Amino acid sequence: MLIYLNIKTFLFSQSYSIKGQFLASGEFIENQSDFMTEICYIPTFSAYYELKKSKMVDLEWAYRLDRSYSGNTLNISNENSHRYWLRYSSDKLEARLGLQKIVFGPSQVLRSLSWFDTIDPEDPSGQTEGVEAFRLRYFPSNTVSLWTWAINSEEDTLSIGGRGELSTSLGELALTCHFDPSKSGLHNRLALDYRYDGFIGFWNESTIIQSDNMDINMVTVGADYTLPIGNGILVMTESMLISSRDNTSTSSNEFTAFMAGMPMGIFYNLMLISTLDWDENKSYNYLRLSSAFDSFSINCMVSINPSEIGNSIQLMFIYNH
Repeated sequence: MLIYLNIKTFLFSQSYSIKGQFLASGEFIENQSDFMTEICYIPTFSAYYELKKSKMVDLEWAYRLDRSYSGNTLNISNENSHRYWLRYSSDKLEARLGLQKIVFGPSQVLRSLSWFDTIDPEDPSGQTEGVEAFRLRYFPSNTVSLWTWAINSEEDTLSIGGRGELSTSLGELALTCHFDPSKSGLHNRLALDYRYDGFIGFWNESTIIQSDNMDINMVTVGADYTLPIGNGILVMTESMLISSRDNTSTSSNEFTAFMAGMPMGIFYNLMLISTLDWDENKSYNYLRLSSAFDSFSINCMVSINPSEIGNSIQLMFIYNH
């Protein structure tokens, strides 16, 4: 009873919010007779409690409901927790425990550092899967931040890692490491990333992944620039090299991505992403016209892909409350 009263006092005596995201989409894929539809809703509850000056505790809980249909056939029916975490924060420290989003690295399309997230620049919703983790961030100064985390895997094993970030007039530099003793295979990860914002933006992500039977090296280099045309056209390019070596062979793959974004008035935006697979001599192209308003957006997307995947056209409606 005492715990219930404390929770009730926490929720109703302090600020809280109830929000959500509703998504509905329809997609036609070449060479598939059935029309693909998806409905998703993510209600989110959040609350915070101020302890003292510059110190607070907050929490968030979100639940995801997904339905995906191929014609009249239900393909996917998911109902699971999307987020649940509790956080303590102050000027110098932030500690968060629970199912949460952990994202870092400057790359946008060819992301060597997408270790714990599923962010896709072609997804207008901006949603990503979370991980069950404890994450601690410490800010000893305005130019240095230190991260550490412990993540619980699906195999119920605990992996640990950390990240250090340094911001200078010459750019932002970070070193990241992660150690995963999972039952499916021990592996370690080490990465260095850098970003500079000047006349042009420039960044690099370099990753080494070592396991019992394979070593993988990944390098991403990117740059962007805003062309002074109209309201500004942002152009970006990234290139990724992946090399792997096991006990018997070695292999490498090269990819290049181009992205351009152009605002069209106040409400509309046009975006193009083109990805080239140099080894397979294939290209993947994505075009999106978005109209965004205060609480909702309408997105029309066209994909032109190799024949084995097929071209597609998709219409997506997103409502945020």
